[in-house]
Amino acid sequence: MTPQEEILQLRKELEQHNYNYYVLNRPTISDYDFDQMMRRLEDLELFYPQYADPNSPTQRVGSDLNQSFRTVPHKYPMLSLANTYSEGEVRDFYERVRSGLEGEDFEICAEMKYDGLSISLTYVDGVLTQAVTRGDGVRGDDVTGNVRMIKSIPLRLKEGSGYPHEFEIRGEILMPWKSFEALNEQRAKAGEELFANPRNAASGTLKSQKSRVVAERGLDAYLYYLLGDEIPTDGGHYENLQLAAQWGFKISQGMRKCHTIEEVLEFIAYWDVERKNLPVATDGIVLKVNSLRQQRHLGYTAKSPRWAIAYKFKAERACTRLNEVTYQVGRTGTVTPVANMEPVQLAGTVVRRASLHNADIIAQLDLHIGDMVYVEKGGEIIPKVVGVDTSQRTEGMEPVRFATCCPECGTPLIRVEGEAAHYCPNDSTCPPQIKGRIEHFISRKAMNIDSLGPETVDDYWQRGLIHNVADLYTLTVAQICGNNRNRVKSAQKVVDSIEASKQVPFERVVFALGIRFVGETTAKLLARAFKSMDALQAATLEELLAVDGVGQVIAESIIRYFHDERCLEILARLREVGLQMALSEDVLAGQTDKLQGQQVVISGVFQHHSRDEYKAMIEQHGGKNVGSISKKTTFVLAGENMGPAKLEKAQSLGVRIVNEDEFLQMLH
Repeated sequence: MTPQEEILQLRKELEQHNYNYYVLNRPTISDYDFDQMMRRLEDLELFYPQYADPNSPTQRVGSDLNQSFRTVPHKYPMLSLANTYSEGEVRDFYERVRSGLEGEDFEICAEMKYDGLSISLTYVDGVLTQAVTRGDGVRGDDVTGNVRMIKSIPLRLKEGSGYPHEFEIRGEILMPWKSFEALNEQRAKAGEELFANPRNAASGTLKSQKSRVVAERGLDAYLYYLLGDEIPTDGGHYENLQLAAQWGFKISQGMRKCHTIEEVLEFIAYWDVERKNLPVATDGIVLKVNSLRQQRHLGYTAKSPRWAIAYKFKAERACTRLNEVTYQVGRTGTVTPVANMEPVQLAGTVVRRASLHNADIIAQLDLHIGDMVYVEKGGEIIPKVVGVDTSQRTEGMEPVRFATCCPECGTPLIRVEGEAAHYCPNDSTCPPQIKGRIEHFISRKAMNIDSLGPETVDDYWQRGLIHNVADLYTLTVAQICGNNRNRVKSAQKVVDSIEASKQVPFERVVFALGIRFVGETTAKLLARAFKSMDALQAATLEELLAVDGVGQVIAESIIRYFHDERCLEILARLREVGLQMALSEDVLAGQTDKLQGQQVVISGVFQHHSRDEYKAMIEQHGGKNVGSISKKTTFVLAGENMGPAKLEKAQSLGVRIVNEDEFLQMLH
């Protein structure tokens, strides 16, 4: 066998094994054997680069190179479906179809509505050529490079399976619950913000500028709609999807052709329960007239097809027993009550704990230990207790009383007037607060010491190597290694990363200090207003209140921080080791007041600069980035493909629309 023949044979076999594993969920070889075949193919492609192929299985590891997404038009508009939330509305839809077909018999294809990101895939001669997001339905982002990293999406269809020369198939890209939980666990350890739900995680991953990120996060895809001039049109939607499955696509097994409204409602009732056992998030059922001929006859409204509708499930709720309430202490001392319950299945995961937020929520619920409580997840990370079945409460059950002392250090808790939360004032020796402040200090948006994480911080704390953030800058390789010489390489990486953090700009240093109530945006405002740590430290209450976005609570917190001897000692040590204590000369030189007091909303896709770069420009020139349009909005910086809802709202409120070139001219 020639090298080229072996390469082609290995690719064919690996594609089949990928299909067996990711689509059929029926692997036929061990992971070890698969890896050995993959390594052999990698070696051959390395020695014979003339046989390179972007669709080779070896190319599904991704790249660390940044990429940009161009906006492209859809060949066929991607319309949204009308939503319904009740059995009555489903019956109404069924009767509208019956009426529209003038009494002709019809079938309804009922299928799962997956909660992910809509995608349109184009294949030519059996090869994936383009992948485009839904966008505004008319145009979307070309994310072909990232979609190639999703192993359940075939790069090349099965030979001889009868697919058309060219066609489009649409579906949903999802992050399975297992991948979602692993990703959030990883982000939590790194001190990064958690994704709210699998859909947000899938969207953020698919739009990543680095395809390696997509390859590592375990996205999945289910395909549900065929389009094209050459696809069979005599049969039905269900039959076409069975053909697509033969070509190599992952098609939902939870589909059924229904002949009566009773069968439709039975399907909905079954999956409203059974969906909890699925590996991915679902939020409803899609009902489609199966016959393509009848679909064409029924046609479309301006926004959606008349032959299809989406039934949305209600937020999942479960009832379980409350065993106890425990209390967590955050980095700023805030004490959060947590309900510990009998394990219960909810939205794809087993739930044992739920947030109770604060003492007021506990009082409103009138919670007692042993109560049967209602828990909802509704797509959020942390489930919450939303009610109590008081009919099951028995005599002698003790009401929940909020803690009076810190569960970690025993210090009496404080509740500031006007605030909902209790907090522990002992920020000098309360362990969760100290470790929490260190974890905040090293996080990506603060000092970005990426070689450290919560587990490492805890290890250093337990070993007595660090007691506050300033101690990080005295760490040595020998201290970190201790008696374990195998740690030298990783220890050197930690020390180098800490040293590199000395170049982090001033506004992020302000954020990293962890001053109570001073978030990322407020830190930027303070840095721009006072320009140095000395000036910020010397600021009076009146001067702080004069900064846009700084209110009484924030201002008083800043004053307290700079009057705390322990904080001043740490700050002096940070200054001594060389952290940035003032805005750089370059930043100062570029600052103007051209956008002073102006609130700007950014929307769309841009050509000259990225969205983050435009946000930085707005702040540098005195403006304020805001997320939504209101009467207070000064103007909208609009790129291509501006969201139609934002455009409509801006026009209705008379808010000015500014394009890229106009905006850049404003700054000159």
